[in-house]
Amino acid sequence: MHELSKGANVGLAALSASTDAVIVSLDWTSPTGEGDADVSVLLLDAGGKVRSDADFYFYNNPVAPDGSVQLLGKTPTGSGNRDRIGFDLTAVPEDIVRIVVAASRYDGAHFGELDDLRLTLADSAGDDLLRYAIGDTGSVSAFIFGEIYRRGGEWKLRAVGQGYESGLAGLATDFGVDIDDDAAVEGTEAELTGTDAELKDTEAELADAESDRAAEQVPAQTPVSPAPTERVLVPEPTTVRTPPPSPPPSPPPPSQPERKRAPATRPRTAKKKVTLPKVAKKSLADNESWKGARLFPVSALKSDHDREMRATSVLLSVMAQIPEFGRRLTAGFGAPAGRMETFTEVSLPNGDAPRRPDGVIRVERAGKLWTALVETKTNGNALKAEQVQAYTDIAARRGYEAVITLSNDVALEGTALVDVRIDRRRKHKVALWHLSWAEVAYQAQMLIRHEGVGNVAHAWLLQELLHYLQHENSGCHGFQNMGSAWVPVRNGIDDETLCQGDQRALEVVENWERLIRQICLRLGGELGQKVLPVQRSRRGTDPEARRAALADRLCLDGKLQAELRVEGAPGVLRVGADLRTGKLRTSIEIPAQDQGYPLTRVKRLVRRLADAPADLHIETLVEGDVGGPRGTLERLRPEPADLLPKTGAEITGFRLSLFKGMGSSRGNAESGFIRSVDDAVHAFYATVAVHLDRLAPRRPADAEPPPPTGLPHQDPPPPELTSSPGPAVGLALSD
Repeated sequence: MHELSKGANVGLAALSASTDAVIVSLDWTSPTGEGDADVSVLLLDAGGKVRSDADFYFYNNPVAPDGSVQLLGKTPTGSGNRDRIGFDLTAVPEDIVRIVVAASRYDGAHFGELDDLRLTLADSAGDDLLRYAIGDTGSVSAFIFGEIYRRGGEWKLRAVGQGYESGLAGLATDFGVDIDDDAAVEGTEAELTGTDAELKDTEAELADAESDRAAEQVPAQTPVSPAPTERVLVPEPTTVRTPPPSPPPSPPPPSQPERKRAPATRPRTAKKKVTLPKVAKKSLADNESWKGARLFPVSALKSDHDREMRATSVLLSVMAQIPEFGRRLTAGFGAPAGRMETFTEVSLPNGDAPRRPDGVIRVERAGKLWTALVETKTNGNALKAEQVQAYTDIAARRGYEAVITLSNDVALEGTALVDVRIDRRRKHKVALWHLSWAEVAYQAQMLIRHEGVGNVAHAWLLQELLHYLQHENSGCHGFQNMGSAWVPVRNGIDDETLCQGDQRALEVVENWERLIRQICLRLGGELGQKVLPVQRSRRGTDPEARRAALADRLCLDGKLQAELRVEGAPGVLRVGADLRTGKLRTSIEIPAQDQGYPLTRVKRLVRRLADAPADLHIETLVEGDVGGPRGTLERLRPEPADLLPKTGAEITGFRLSLFKGMGSSRGNAESGFIRSVDDAVHAFYATVAVHLDRLAPRRPADAEPPPPTGLPHQDPPPPELTSSPGPAVGLALSD
């Protein structure tokens, strides 16, 4: 791999013959495992400026219509993240001479808090070609990693390493992007969308403060006005990119002065906020036994062969008919943006007996073809190494670019699902990629529920695909078996005979990680936000060593632990399975607000959790390692003061937990372990975490506004946002 230093450059054609499409990855780690950043791309003309605001690609404008740029989303790597960007250099307009690749942080964070920053570029076969390791970045909130530029008809990459203290908005403005004033617009929108209930909450908080002041005999202070409530956008179940005409705005209430809304045509650097989709309207059926007519029926599927054939045909046909969907599934595999055709029941010569892959994907651009063979598995069927090996050999002989496997299994970082022999004598490279059915469903959800597609017909077609994939008879509903080691490990924990180093414990840990990745995909698809597993490990620890350490811990204490980072949530969501007691614990720790008296903070928390389950456990976190008061929400509702430390210690936050029984079987049945963990996480977020979005610490009235935190959903909604919590595993085979 070619190593670059700051300011150095290299021609891409000199590194590989497959650089028409490349993937640039930005990596970083965090000592706490919670540090994060967001990538952005700017297309610049000869004058060093964007042609228009549409040349600015970031989390609210993640895909170029011509396919030249696509943000592919994050995957966790140890104690950090890898954020990938796909570039189809053949599709970049001729008047674009420079492509800036940057990243930004928010909420007052800076890049000096992150470690191991680096830029990596890979070719379309998945081979890493160059790397640029970045040293000290300083206290900047936006950073240019590198730039891809034209020179003499050739594409080159330069290692830049330049920081911006003004954040993403300042960086974009310097390159000619017209940015809205996020702080002003957010405040205006919050005031325009405030509800009566929120106003009552504000009045109640002020009343609480007065009563608390009297009770605690504290000198009177001027109360700080509560911050405007953050706007939460609730997307419709099906979103179409071209919205119907909006009705004329209603006048504001007489008691409020009329406010002007900022124009929505300019990029906004405040992240969009979405919640679970609205419930569908009531059906016109006479009773619930009536089944709606479906484009892709599942009732006739009787065997695994039927399921594999139907699933392949359904998926590939929808990919060919909906360019946004097909593009987002293949861009990460090095496919160009172009006319896509898909095929099933293909026969390819292979010695005496022809081979029949489940499908073929072909993309044509500028007279060139990109071809991938597809091998599909449904239910719990595993991929066969012999089949995949044969397809990679055929692809190499025929000059095809990739082999894509689809199954319910989830690929893990640093672990291949199938062992494929690499013939180094071959010059032609074939990339081997894996895609899980859970990730296919996630991408469909993101399009139809949160981001929008080209027209109503496409939205309906994606909805039919999603219904098919999620039906229990389709065989495509995701990872569903904890493996043959699950029962022996549970028995070994119960009778205390499981020893450290047991390979069965390692298998359980690997399947637990697969389950957590799938839960991230499902929850992220429902919320329209990035949900990633947090993997805390020492710097330099490889994935296999980290899993071995977790397996040893499982043998000692009988517990499986995981952490999920939900974009926009006030804390990390923790999931724990105690195999000794058969209990699942989902929890979140939130910081205490820095305004108001202690009793006011506690009352505000209890009031926000009015609709949360009565058995929710709340624990007060205080300074030091001493545990604070705790109790169930049912007991605390009439007596919130019970959460106040008796010693008068400073409250630093609260821990909210739900305990549920976990399934005993290894599978995904109603009584299974997988179903119970999935249900517990979704129930905790839907009943507890959604009420905490306004409980973040408040800013003093005279404080400077924080850096931009993201983009509300624009109208019309932006094109596709590809966020892939599940990693795609690539293996280059030489011909």
